[in-house]
Amino acid sequence: MINPSFLHTSLLCLSLTLVACSSSQNRENFASLATSNLEAVSEYQSTQKNAEASLTDTRYLTDLINDPQLDKLIQQALQANPNLQKMQLTLQASLWGLRSQEARSLPSVEAGFSGSQTEGNDINYKADVSIRWEADLWQKLALSEQATTKSLASDEALFQASRDTLVANVIKSWLAVTAKQRAIYIEEKRLALLEANEKLILQRFKNGLGSLEALDESKTSASQSKANLVNYQENLAIERRNLGLYLGRSEPENWIINARYPDVNLTFSDFPRQNLERRPDLKAAYLAIEAADLNTSVAYKDMLPSISLSATLSDAAESPSAALFGSPIWSLLAQITQPLYNGGQLKAAAEIAKLQTAQAYQDYRNALLTAVNEIENTLGQERVLAQQVRHIRDALASSQKNLIQYEKKYRSGLAELNELMNAQKTTFDLEAQLDNLLYQQLSNRVNLGLALGLGVKS
Repeated sequence: MINPSFLHTSLLCLSLTLVACSSSQNRENFASLATSNLEAVSEYQSTQKNAEASLTDTRYLTDLINDPQLDKLIQQALQANPNLQKMQLTLQASLWGLRSQEARSLPSVEAGFSGSQTEGNDINYKADVSIRWEADLWQKLALSEQATTKSLASDEALFQASRDTLVANVIKSWLAVTAKQRAIYIEEKRLALLEANEKLILQRFKNGLGSLEALDESKTSASQSKANLVNYQENLAIERRNLGLYLGRSEPENWIINARYPDVNLTFSDFPRQNLERRPDLKAAYLAIEAADLNTSVAYKDMLPSISLSATLSDAAESPSAALFGSPIWSLLAQITQPLYNGGQLKAAAEIAKLQTAQAYQDYRNALLTAVNEIENTLGQERVLAQQVRHIRDALASSQKNLIQYEKKYRSGLAELNELMNAQKTTFDLEAQLDNLLYQQLSNRVNLGLALGLGVKS
């Protein structure tokens, strides 16, 4: 006849098991929702026919610009940047965490040796070896290992995203150094012309052909240009230090600033639909959802019974050798444990795990919307900057022609010196504006490559 108390306990364990299993099944599949969101967002690209980027020959950020010096700087940054090195150490710690999780499914073996003595008795030695193993009846340990694997993969994707961002920053900083140097070059040309004009006005004033106001205005323009030149030189020094910060040193060594902007291998026509899944931040966010969902399953399985086995081999003797090599006694223990009451702790842990999965899903949605926003913004900037560059090029060409005409008129006595100086100022202003727009366009194309998921070779 079955013991009633044993029957009641068995029924209670079975009911709790069924409740835990049913609760774990009634969960929203956030990973599937994330995939649906990605597919829905990808449809927006089919409407963008005229402003997409051709990546046929461009697979990595380093393919955007072919320059040996830049390649060297990028390698230095990848090897020495402190933030990247810190993330790499974190990734290594996560890898050891995975190995620790894998070890939980294996039997554990412990050995002990002790000696004790009481008053009036000889020393007593005891040696024991015990083996413990938990049967993974509900695949709880396997799911925990899978969750840790997903978390590690997410960390690897975040590390790749950091590498990509670092390389993009190095490229943009390298371009900014060129831009600052070109701004200095343009301002030096302006200042040289202003000083030449000042000398000419001073000579004319001495000859009674000019006015004191014109001389003062000329000196004002030259002084203002000198102030701008000092500011540009400091901006160049700041940008060099910023580049050195990315490289993990005070400042780049033994490198030459480019005299002109490089070509960027990223064109904007006939671009096929871009797969956002190539972005590592989206990969990391999706893997985080899967890891959180697996952890939720583990939290529910913590409510189920667990079975553990342990075997012990022990002996006691009056000498160490006898305790180790005498006649040991073995014991075997099988144990089944079912949580009955813990104040709702396990249920609360399961609910928290569900909420963490929902949070991971919202993080994914935010990463996806951010990716779309970055692509749309950089594409919009490319269209605007391309138009601005075209218009300013036309304006500069017209201004240069107008300057040549004023120079001819001035030499012929048909134009005043202030008219010539105004034409010179307009030309220099347009040249500086065009140069700045070219820098913005190149920098924006690097941002676009990063937004489209162009990464760095592992």
